[in-house]
Amino acid sequence: MRAYELMVIHDGDLDDVQVQEELKDLRSRIEEVGTVADFDFWGRRRFAYEIDHKTEGYYSVIELTAEGGAMDPVERVLRIADNVVRHKLIRLPENEAARRGLLAGPASPSSAD
Repeated sequence: MRAYELMVIHDGDLDDVQVQEELKDLRSRIEEVGTVADFDFWGRRRFAYEIDHKTEGYYSVIELTAEGGAMDPVERVLRIADNVVRHKLIRLPENEAARRGLLAGPASPSSAD
């Protein structure tokens, strides 16, 4: 198993109900291939710069675990989705995943006294 962090920015022109439906669909797609550990909805935020002639979007950050390559179909859907402005999937390093409690990893080194 590998630990991932996925950030998704949905179009700011959507209303709250539409965004929640999109997120519910995204969550079910992720749960088909992996396990959602944490789902953090940040809400509507202003962009630092204009993206595709848009100035605002709905941000979500999802921590999950899945096998290597299992997230490919989810990423494909995010790439072609009209309501997704940007997305970024990163694989967390083993020590960071263990620190967040996503994977059982090596114990952190203790300080020598």
